[in-house]
Amino acid sequence: MVRPRRQASKSEVSTRKVLKAALALFSRQGYRATSMRQMSRRSGLSVGNLYHHFGSKESIFQRLLDEYWEVLLDPDLPLNRLYASARFPDDLEELAAAIEQVVAERSSHILLVYIDVIEFKGKHIRAFYETMANRFRAAYGDRIEEMRRRGEVGADVDPLLGVILATRWFFYYFTVESCFGVPMHLGLSTRQAIEEFSKILRYGILPRPESAAVRKRAARPPR
Repeated sequence: MVRPRRQASKSEVSTRKVLKAALALFSRQGYRATSMRQMSRRSGLSVGNLYHHFGSKESIFQRLLDEYWEVLLDPDLPLNRLYASARFPDDLEELAAAIEQVVAERSSHILLVYIDVIEFKGKHIRAFYETMANRFRAAYGDRIEEMRRRGEVGADVDPLLGVILATRWFFYYFTVESCFGVPMHLGLSTRQAIEEFSKILRYGILPRPESAAVRKRAARPPR
C-alpha cells in the first residue's frame, strides 16, 4: 500500500517534470505550437497523466505564469526588499542589479509574458499589471509624502511614477539584453546604460540652473 505522504511526493515530482517541460516548450515555440503530446514526451508522463494533474494545456500555461508572479511578490526577493526600504531614487543602481538578477534567473518565464500578449492579448497577465500601481503605492506612499514635505522632489513631478518607470525600464532593458539576446542594444555597456538612465531619472534632461548650482557646490572638495 502506498503511503499518502509518499504518494503526494510522487505527485509533486510529476508536476515539476511537467512544468519544467512545458516551460521549455512554451518559451521556445509559443503556446499554440506546443502540444500536450510534446509535453508528455519531454516529461516522460502520459498525456492522460498531464490532463489528470492539470486539466488542460491552458491551465499549465497559467500555472507557469502564476509561478513567476509568486516569485515577483515574494517579500524575501532582493528586489522586494529594496522596495520595502523605499529609498528611491537613491537606490537606482541597486534596483537595476536586483532586476538583472530576476531576469537572469527567470528569463523563460518572462518570455511567457510576451507570448501571452501575442497569442492571448494579455489575458493571463492582465490582473497582475492592473494591480501594479497599488502595490507600488503601498510600498512608497509614506516615503513620497516625506520627500514632498522636505522639498526633495519637484512639485510638478510624481515620484511614484518615477519608481514604476525605473522598474519597467530596467526590466525592459535586461529582457532585451538577456532574453532577446541583443547585448548593447542602446549602444552602451550595462554599466553605462544604468548610469545614464539613473542620471536622467534623478536630474531630468532639461537644464535647471538652480539644480546645477546645487550639484556643483556638492561636488566641490571640502576645504
